[in-house]
Amino acid sequence: MAFTRATGKHRAPSRLTRKSAQAASVAALATTGVIGSLASPALAADTDRPVGDAGLTQAVAADSLADRIDAQAAAQEQEAFEAAAKAKAEAEAKRKAEARAKEIREAKERAAREAERKRLNSYRLPVVGSFVTTGYKTGGSFWSSGSHSGVDFRAASGSTVVAVGAGTVVEAGWGGAYGNNVVLKMNDGTYTQYGHLSSVSVSVGQSVMPGEQLGLSGSSGNSTGPHLHFEARTSAEYGSDIDPVAYLRSKGVNV
Repeated sequence: MAFTRATGKHRAPSRLTRKSAQAASVAALATTGVIGSLASPALAADTDRPVGDAGLTQAVAADSLADRIDAQAAAQEQEAFEAAAKAKAEAEAKRKAEARAKEIREAKERAAREAERKRLNSYRLPVVGSFVTTGYKTGGSFWSSGSHSGVDFRAASGSTVVAVGAGTVVEAGWGGAYGNNVVLKMNDGTYTQYGHLSSVSVSVGQSVMPGEQLGLSGSSGNSTGPHLHFEARTSAEYGSDIDPVAYLRSKGVNV
């Protein structure tokens, strides 16, 4: 005898059956694209979450940091360029200043050498501010040669007698009729003589500069009173005399 189920008395599907049905439904929905449409709002919602914002912010921050680094590098490069330019300008200014200082120093040295050369080649009166009282070649029995072999300069006793120019002492001391006298060999090869001195302050072999003291005037030797007898010669020997006034004038001395 066959058994049948009563109408409306259906057994509830088993758990496995429900799960199988659900899986089938899901598969069907997936096949039709329903799940994709249903899931899209959720995914869209996910893109609006703060997590998405964090990625964009990090990218912007990275770009900003790179810009700052580039700006800093550019500023450092500009500073280095300006520092190099400043150092170059300072070095050039220093070089010019040193060159100018060298020019000034060399100009001063040249001027000093020229001044020394002029000083060494300069001539002056044997007695400062004096003048001739007895001229060259003045005749008379007072001189053994019959005439004056030099000139006499006015000079009170004790007046300073100086070298008329640069030279070397070749005679210093007693000179007979000249009394105490000094003879110089001048740097130009001529000779000058200073006679009738009361005292001598140089010695043979000594180099003297223009204006350097040779002694003091007096009246020693063949003299009638205090004065300076001055001669110019071409040699150290007596008789080689030349006109002392013309000699001094040729050296630029106002006599």
